[in-house]
Amino acid sequence: MAASGQRSAGAQFTETLLQKGVLVIFNPKSGQGDSSLPELLDLLRAQGIPLTERALEGERPMREFIHDLDEYAAVIGAGGDGTVSALAYAMAQRSTQIPLLAFPAGTANLIALNLDIPDEPQALLQLMLSGHTFALDLGELETGDGDRKGFAMLAGAGADASMIKESEPLKKNFGTMAYVMAAMRQINPPTTTFHIVADGQPRTFTGIGVMVANLGMANYRIPITADISPNDGQFTVILLKEGNILRLGANLLDSLKAKFKLGDPAFSDNLETFTAREIEVVAEDPFPLQFDGEIHVETTPFKARVLPQAVHFFTTQTEKDLNT
Repeated sequence: MAASGQRSAGAQFTETLLQKGVLVIFNPKSGQGDSSLPELLDLLRAQGIPLTERALEGERPMREFIHDLDEYAAVIGAGGDGTVSALAYAMAQRSTQIPLLAFPAGTANLIALNLDIPDEPQALLQLMLSGHTFALDLGELETGDGDRKGFAMLAGAGADASMIKESEPLKKNFGTMAYVMAAMRQINPPTTTFHIVADGQPRTFTGIGVMVANLGMANYRIPITADISPNDGQFTVILLKEGNILRLGANLLDSLKAKFKLGDPAFSDNLETFTAREIEVVAEDPFPLQFDGEIHVETTPFKARVLPQAVHFFTTQTEKDLNT
């Protein structure tokens, strides 16, 4: 029990929120227009917490929307995974410990799902008032033209990027089912030979794609694969061997078995995993790239490196919960 007169960490953080307020960055193009963000903001105002709201617009870089970041106690990033990861990456460039709430306003919202961010406004308010955060790694993706982007969930080249690209025109009508429908179209994805350098060690393999994972939960909190940690300073690299992307369903079952200690994997022959802090990927045939659900205009090659514990995210989870 706390000593007499000693305030809880939540009470101290609430006082900071009251003094400095919250910066709200939102993407008006995200989701289907049914976001509960207005209700959350109303609850924050009712607590007396000052708010500054900024809508993303045009091609303005994210850093311009957080030019006065240090004046606030917390940031809300409302949008899809691409919006949240771009905001987190911009915050990481400032080496700040100001926490970020990944508000789920997009279609998939896998970052919010991994952090177990609630949907209900009152629960979101209580999470913010608690000040419960966790410092997560981010990934930095560099493409052949020298452009750099940040990602919190995962980046990939090949079948997963093709699936996301095909899902785009379906999202408006089908929501998260768009990803399932797009995956079913990946019956015979192209293969190529990938040349990889991971932490200075070269290797070559033939397959349908490479994924670089930082957070490990897919839809319905199913682990993508075992042993993914978002704060160990390493990626889990997943090599997708020849076959089709629907075979990954079997690997998801293996991941559940591993998480709950229900037996050895039975379908590990169609992928390989290893960890790395930095990775460079060259494909003999140009393959599309995605990072946190955003399709990049460039194709392979790409480089990715870990930014260790770069941003503090609000979360209801413990470190154990965040690992697969």
